[in-house]
Amino acid sequence: MNRNYYLNHSSIPFHFAQSPRDFVVDEIPLYEFSGEGEHLILHVRKKNLSTWEMLDIICNTTGVKAKEIGTAGLKDKHALTSQYISVPARIEEAVDALDHPQIKILSKVRHHNKIRTGHLKGNRFFIRIKKVLPVAASKLDQAIKHIKKDGIPNYFGYQRFGNDGDNYLIGQEIVEGKKREKNKKKARLFISAYQSHLFNLWLSRRIEISKLVSGLEAKEAADVLNLDVNLVKQMQKQPHPFKMLPGDLCMHYPYGAIFYAEDLAAEAQLFSEKDRAPTGLLVGKKVKKSEDIAHTIEKEFETACNEDGTRRYAFVFPEDVETVYREDKAWYEMHFTLPKGSYATVLIEELAKREIREEKITSRKHID
Repeated sequence: MNRNYYLNHSSIPFHFAQSPRDFVVDEIPLYEFSGEGEHLILHVRKKNLSTWEMLDIICNTTGVKAKEIGTAGLKDKHALTSQYISVPARIEEAVDALDHPQIKILSKVRHHNKIRTGHLKGNRFFIRIKKVLPVAASKLDQAIKHIKKDGIPNYFGYQRFGNDGDNYLIGQEIVEGKKREKNKKKARLFISAYQSHLFNLWLSRRIEISKLVSGLEAKEAADVLNLDVNLVKQMQKQPHPFKMLPGDLCMHYPYGAIFYAEDLAAEAQLFSEKDRAPTGLLVGKKVKKSEDIAHTIEKEFETACNEDGTRRYAFVFPEDVETVYREDKAWYEMHFTLPKGSYATVLIEELAKREIREEKITSRKHID
């Protein structure tokens, strides 16, 4: 898709390719583990393996069934990643005997419950980009300042859409009844990619609207967007670059109840203070819809879908952002934390102002 970026700088030249040396992810658990119970929580580090590949190895090595293992989320394959998984405590001896060059058990602890999908607070990232000249490093510093202040659009990253980036097309055919997928797990994966694609389209459109509101005179923006000029003037006063609309559904940040933005000016101010954020729709059943002008935009990206839907933050706010420029090596290194479900590669693309998926694919030929 042709994504709209919210930052105003021109494209910054640098090279990035996912590899264990340049892309490190550490999962942050949602809660402390109790130290007792029938489940064993493993803190596992893997290298150049997808989470599913790692789980297959653990199953084949220990004899545990896949359905008995609990995970909070999936981690990138071409990276050095750590995450928490739960296994039955009865296989502790087999876990202790696990010996694989790409898997290391960092620690283990007992717990009463199995880890469930979504049971994580977020992820801590280390990312190194290369071939960064001093001028580019200065531009990156300025862009990072904006990101620290305003956050990043919460697009789904390219990892969501499969190796060829077109899983959403299969999902669309399934949703529209043009294709059947007998494997329920695969069907959910494809449909999820389609839901994510529609969300990305919506978010890109809202960013386009926000940039037009910010970049044009009020009357001109009102004419282009077919909005009331007084509303446009109100939107121009909003402190955050992502402009909220009447009828937007918000959620308290980083988690909390969902509600309609009735006092737009007040909610926009709290959004700029990272107290809440507007949300977009992941189409499906049992999901609340936006209203008014916000829904006029949202319904362009709606479709009937039998899977459950949900709301997703339009923007997220990276935390504990640290950067170092190593001029002698032309490296720019970043540490930052993102909430669950958000993609570090989206932050990189916001800096680069281009898709980096092709860089990943091209470089993979030299890594594997």
